[in-house]
Amino acid sequence: MSLSHTAAEYMLSDALLPDPSSSRAKGLRLELPSDRLLKFVTVGLPLFLVSLAFAREFSAGSQISCFSPTNFTGKQSAYTDTACWDSLIHHGFDAEGHAITKSLWALKVFPYSLLVVAVLMYLPYLLWRYAAAPALHCDLLFIIDELDKSYNRSVRLVQHMKKVQQATAEPEQFWEEYERARRERYFEFPLLERYLTCKQHAHALVFIYILRNLLLLLFLAATCLYLVFLHLNIFFQDEFSCSIKTGLLQAEPHIPLLIPCKLVFFSVFQIISLSIGSVYVLLIPVVIYNALQLCQWDKGLLSVYEMLPAFDLLSRRMLTCPLNDLNIILLFLRANISELTSFSRLNAVSALREATANKEDIDTVIDFMTLLAGLETTKPKH
Repeated sequence: MSLSHTAAEYMLSDALLPDPSSSRAKGLRLELPSDRLLKFVTVGLPLFLVSLAFAREFSAGSQISCFSPTNFTGKQSAYTDTACWDSLIHHGFDAEGHAITKSLWALKVFPYSLLVVAVLMYLPYLLWRYAAAPALHCDLLFIIDELDKSYNRSVRLVQHMKKVQQATAEPEQFWEEYERARRERYFEFPLLERYLTCKQHAHALVFIYILRNLLLLLFLAATCLYLVFLHLNIFFQDEFSCSIKTGLLQAEPHIPLLIPCKLVFFSVFQIISLSIGSVYVLLIPVVIYNALQLCQWDKGLLSVYEMLPAFDLLSRRMLTCPLNDLNIILLFLRANISELTSFSRLNAVSALREATANKEDIDTVIDFMTLLAGLETTKPKH
């Protein structure tokens, strides 16, 4: 049987469905390490700080302290604190002596607004999880299996070459058949290479990934602007004048017009807002970097797999604009490199090729395996 027919036979045998690997399917990472860090910080930080604020509020009691007149009873003082905390309206006078009011109600909803911030920061993750992660999971499983099978196919081919070379009486004829098979591309992997080429012309994953980063960047900027607004308008006023002369108490002469009050946990809210704001500002460059890394190819992984025969996605210059799904898949293949068993072996073969004196004798992993098999004595020079 000719070598070309044997190569085709091995390709057909590899087309059989392998046993499903549940551990590999469950172990795939569908988030990049930087994206996982962003999700943990942007969602976890406000939840952690708000939980501390709520714990202190429940343990310490009221968050406001009003200086009621001395003739007020205990119940009247408690009513004053409750009424002023419910209203949170500052009554004052401008430079011309006109009465003005300023609402401080944002202080009351500040902890709950941070819960809303945490939910908003979680939305980009949900978008990626339900819109892109299922398709990405299927792509990664298929490509990882095909890359590993391509390596195994090369090893099986070398094993067959060893048997044929031992059985043939004319080594030169054997190597002529081998060179003819290489020229006619019997060793190529059309399914894998065409699949990667198809992904190069698809843009669904890259669109969702860019949209995810844009949404996260928008929410980070909006949160920072919201905190700046609070600091400029409210977070410099821990004392205010409250009026309880409303309703049935409006006609009472012994109740003063304004009662001074102080916010007890004002400094805690300031520390929380400054902490979240400073961390979010530092995370903005990380989000921008995640989006900009799509502007260049990660050619290190595919260059190693060019050791496979007829796998020349890079050498044929098929990698053009990096803003496509193939670039996203390469980034996630790099993140799941532990699941790609053949990468470490091919990487070692590439390193050994660089250390070999006669580099012109080694083009693919098949050439290297033939050297290991002891066929280099009769192999013609390229």
